Amino acid sequence: MTYVLVIHRVEDYAKWKSLYDEDGAIRKAKGSKGAKLLRNTNDPNHLVVMTEWDDLDSAKNFVESEDLSKTMQEATVVGKPAVFYLEEIEKTEY
Repeated sequence: MTYVLVIHRVEDYAKWKSLYDEDGAIRKAKGSKGAKLLRNTNDPNHLVVMTEWDDLDSAKNFVESEDLSKTMQEATVVGKPAVFYLEEIEKTEY
């Protein structure tokens, strides 16, 4: 399983969330297995998105696509997001 961690700010959370939700079917069709959305308790427009993917190639094809870049601009993402491609090496219960 591959994970993608994205950290970014948005100008308008409601607009971002609406476009994020609309994009869900595309993420799923391209191999996403779901996501966790988190935000900074001190700044609700500072977001962390962790998505699960079938494989690294599927994740990169989606994240690095021109379509996603355009959607992020429309969704009021500020600046360039920090993007990390991750693999799970261990899971603990504590």
